[in-house]
Amino acid sequence: MKLVGIVLLALAWGLQSCNNGKTYAEMKEEEADAIQAYILENDIKVISEKEFYDQDTLTKENEYVLFEESGVYMNIVQRGKAEKRLSDGYYQLLSRFVEVAIQERSDMFSVGDTLLANMHIVNSSYLAQPEEYKVTVSNNTYSGTFQGYSLMYSTYQSASVPSGWLLPLKYIRPQRTQSAADVARVRLIVPHSQGTYQASSYVYPAYYEITYNLGK
Repeated sequence: MKLVGIVLLALAWGLQSCNNGKTYAEMKEEEADAIQAYILENDIKVISEKEFYDQDTLTKENEYVLFEESGVYMNIVQRGKAEKRLSDGYYQLLSRFVEVAIQERSDMFSVGDTLLANMHIVNSSYLAQPEEYKVTVSNNTYSGTFQGYSLMYSTYQSASVPSGWLLPLKYIRPQRTQSAADVARVRLIVPHSQGTYQASSYVYPAYYEITYNLGK
């Protein structure tokens, strides 16, 4: 994966010309085609929500559950070692993530380009801080706000945590740990409607790998 280091101004400039007069329906169809191409090229096995629940809300290697309502695909790499999932309340979460393009945009990025990252980076001192955000859980509803240090906010200029990032919290068990082997970790294919403000506005999907750690 190439690290293209897209900054906000360059992204905003490029996005102005990416639609080429296409309708929203056409862009959604192209997005769906890009997601399916990514799934096929990476030999991903897709399972239903019923299969996911039947296997104790766990996934096998390179197996992704498709959540039909949101269109998000999720692979749980490590569920986390806490005794249970987050209950109603407020939590500070710290995440490391990689955001990768899975749809070609000739004037912006290519498939496989790393759009944003604070892990899997060549220089270990670069962007060393994790993403910080506050999550509210109420009656199985999740909302989140970036705060403190936030690469996502500084790049995309939206304080709202993407819905695609929050969906895994229904199934993983994050805790406070410094162990890479114990930290909750997922891989996601996120359509535009569940992604960043820019992705939602300009209709493109992204692949994410995200860790979830409890803050103070």
